[in-house]
Amino acid sequence: MTKPDPQKPLKHLRASDIRGIAKLATQATLGVTRVAEGVHQSVWSTLGVRGGKAPGQTRGITGLVYKSIINITQLLGKGSDAVLAKLQPQFESLDSGKPGTPQREAILAALNGVIGDRLVASDNPLATPMTLRFQRKALNWHSMLLRSESTPLMPEATGKIVLIIHGLCMNDLQWCVQDQDQTLDHGEALASALGYTPVYLRYNSGLHTSQNGRELSAQLEQLITHWPTPIEDLTVVAHSMGGLLTRSAVHYANQASLTWPGYLKNIVFLGTPHHGAPLERAGNWVDVILGSTPYTAPFSALSGLRSAGITDLRYGHVVDEDWDGHDRFHRKPDNRQIVPLPEGVACYTVAATTAAKRSTLADRLIGDGLVPLRSALGQHNDTQRNLEFEEASQWIFYRMNHMDLLSSPEVTRQLVQWLAPKEG
Repeated sequence: MTKPDPQKPLKHLRASDIRGIAKLATQATLGVTRVAEGVHQSVWSTLGVRGGKAPGQTRGITGLVYKSIINITQLLGKGSDAVLAKLQPQFESLDSGKPGTPQREAILAALNGVIGDRLVASDNPLATPMTLRFQRKALNWHSMLLRSESTPLMPEATGKIVLIIHGLCMNDLQWCVQDQDQTLDHGEALASALGYTPVYLRYNSGLHTSQNGRELSAQLEQLITHWPTPIEDLTVVAHSMGGLLTRSAVHYANQASLTWPGYLKNIVFLGTPHHGAPLERAGNWVDVILGSTPYTAPFSALSGLRSAGITDLRYGHVVDEDWDGHDRFHRKPDNRQIVPLPEGVACYTVAATTAAKRSTLADRLIGDGLVPLRSALGQHNDTQRNLEFEEASQWIFYRMNHMDLLSSPEVTRQLVQWLAPKEG
């Protein structure tokens, strides 16, 4: 993978990033000010000094100072954003034809994973729109159809599509890894070995999984409609959160009676937290611990920066009902809607563990470093929630971590074995 140049970090920025960075700076200043005021009032409260009208607010001269800082910051933020919004078309024209560097795209992917829902809510141009990508470029069916009048549309396309979906805080470019003189990419390997045409998904992983699932379902319907050659096989290879997103997309497509699930032949899940990830649940405990004393309570706002996408990983949410109407930072039992694997689709799951062999500890606590083995295998103590993967459709890799699943040659070989046409 390309390493960043520490001597020239600004070369990865684009002119169109200026407005987004300015909005982030305004929000950061407001956030720090509110945390500082909350700590200040917590101390005052222990001395019997009453606070302001809202929890965490100070009153009197102290409250006036904090209020002035917040008002001035908001005023400056709105003013600068209004100016930069007018200049945004000019910034974008300067960036026209300029490809984003892998370093920039990686930073944006991480930023969207952590606070992507906030970026969308604040109309920040750094928010990543969902796009299907072919040969590293976003598919724009309208412009492609106009161009196809003089140029054949995607002449390399075959009737076998493999959709490659990344996980939290990542992007489509990170499927391609350079290992010494060898390039590792599951999509390209499946193209070479089995004749698939790889299409990659890029999305804002900070949004709720179900929001992304609905959008993906709609985009796949467009893909099926406009694909330049008859489709015989649609296969999905999804890493981590991408597997939850896939299950969500199929669920909503079936609800809306869309046609694309009829082409779906295979889904391969790589390290998907079907029943959640304990690290998010640990993050949820941070909320409780920080909120347990008046001195640390204001800092619970920092753990509350976790995006909707991250909190969906607590139990593996895939539909709106799993989160709608609930405080996503409030501890509650796992009461997800039961969403089984799609019928009529061959589903495979790959799990990894950093341990050398299976054990109770390895299954429940170690896993691949992020996802427990049982969660990746779809196993649950509640038989109704247990995902019924056939024994031959499960594979466990030992001494392997979560990120290794993206580019391991051993994983590639297993994918080819599963997806190769069956004799007879």
